[in-house]
Amino acid sequence: MALRVENIGSLAASQAPLWNAVVGDRYPFLRHEFLAALEACDCANTDTGWEPDHLMVFDGDRAVAVLPRYAKYHSRGEYVFDWSWADAWERAGGDYYPKSLSAIPFTPATGPRLAVVEDVDRRAVIAALAPVIRDTGLQSWHLLFAESGEVDDWQASFDAPLLERQAVQFAWQDDDFGDFEGFLARMSSRKRKEIRRERRKLAEQGFVFERLTGTQIDDRALAQFYRCYCMTYLERGQRPYLTLEFFIRLRDGLTDSLMLVRASVEGRAVAAALCFEGRGCEGQGLEGKGTLYGRYWGSEVEADFLHFETCYYQGIEHCLARGLSRFDPGTQGEHKLTRGFAPVISRSLHYLDHPGFRDAVESFCREERAHVQAYFEQCRSRLPFKDSAS
Repeated sequence: MALRVENIGSLAASQAPLWNAVVGDRYPFLRHEFLAALEACDCANTDTGWEPDHLMVFDGDRAVAVLPRYAKYHSRGEYVFDWSWADAWERAGGDYYPKSLSAIPFTPATGPRLAVVEDVDRRAVIAALAPVIRDTGLQSWHLLFAESGEVDDWQASFDAPLLERQAVQFAWQDDDFGDFEGFLARMSSRKRKEIRRERRKLAEQGFVFERLTGTQIDDRALAQFYRCYCMTYLERGQRPYLTLEFFIRLRDGLTDSLMLVRASVEGRAVAAALCFEGRGCEGQGLEGKGTLYGRYWGSEVEADFLHFETCYYQGIEHCLARGLSRFDPGTQGEHKLTRGFAPVISRSLHYLDHPGFRDAVESFCREERAHVQAYFEQCRSRLPFKDSAS
């Protein structure tokens, strides 16, 4: 098998069937519809510092692998922070930007970054990609939030040193709970009462929650969501990364993947969260059973526990109702621990061309991983379930 790597640049509409035939429906953010919408709606394209530089791998005329890639002119929207690396390299007289980046823009959700068809060896694909990735003339290449099995394959098959960074995120996993009360029943009495109290307080204030899926998410519901989403940024004096046009394209192109939580008071929508469904979880023993990804949220009102209900409890109920085995609610947030979200390690890889700079960063990464592992163990001891240390 002679593999050929082709740089396709941006994602033209004509490439959608080839791209999606490789990607499948396991992870919505790698779908052509998602990435192409980011480009077309001025969210992640050359004008915003994300120059598309995507790669496809062919065996003859057959597409067998795809890798999203960007020439990146800043570090915004990545969630693996390398500002200090950029500062150090530029103080030394180098140009850190543009850098090469394989990631899903604005999406710190672990999943496949390199998609490969089932009958082709991923390590063989990585070996074919390695010289193309290294020979860009750029100082660095970064692979963010890849699944552990993929990270291991990159480390084994890439023909140059790759530095690993880790971080702690939090995810819910079904354990034959049955329903939300079954989930709460596994918790200590104190934690169980706290969650029930949080939900009761919102009900007493008149909050009503709906979960809309697929074609139920009409233009009005999407406009209400976007109004709330923008508030998250405007409160901090920032512009939203994503446009209403982007979300409309997702609704129309990934209809069956979307789930919208809408919170209303007296018939008026005041908060919302948009989630995505995927069809499996590599390395979790959950292939084919499905994952829910919580991605975007916002609120026009302030109310205690509103974020927890909209972004966490409604998502858990949706998973239990739909038979989804895992819920990734988004990055950061130690408060997720006491609500039944267990710590998980996210992994990213980094190729730095300059040996001296690479050695300095490797020392930093080694120390960082030790701190992350210690924090991970600390978090595990604080889970609210009856058989946990807490």
